[in-house]
Amino acid sequence: MTDEEFDILEESYFVMKYKDLCEELNLPTAALHENLKSLHKKGWIKILTDVDTEATETQISNDNYENYYFLATKSGLLAHNS
Repeated sequence: MTDEEFDILEESYFVMKYKDLCEELNLPTAALHENLKSLHKKGWIKILTDVDTEATETQISNDNYENYYFLATKSGLLAHNS
């Protein structure tokens, strides 16, 4: 796990809006998107269309991460705390 992935998981213990995640982490947009993509691929975060609804694979693209919310999964939390 990279330091950036660790920091994103740290901020994603509770549902986090993209805008708020950006403000907390101060990562360049491209780096944030790549890390979100990596974490999602590993199954360590969920990408949500709203606070209760998980986005489908076809809805998710790098071009619209700003429309989503993020939440660490159980496996993400375990990886973060290991």
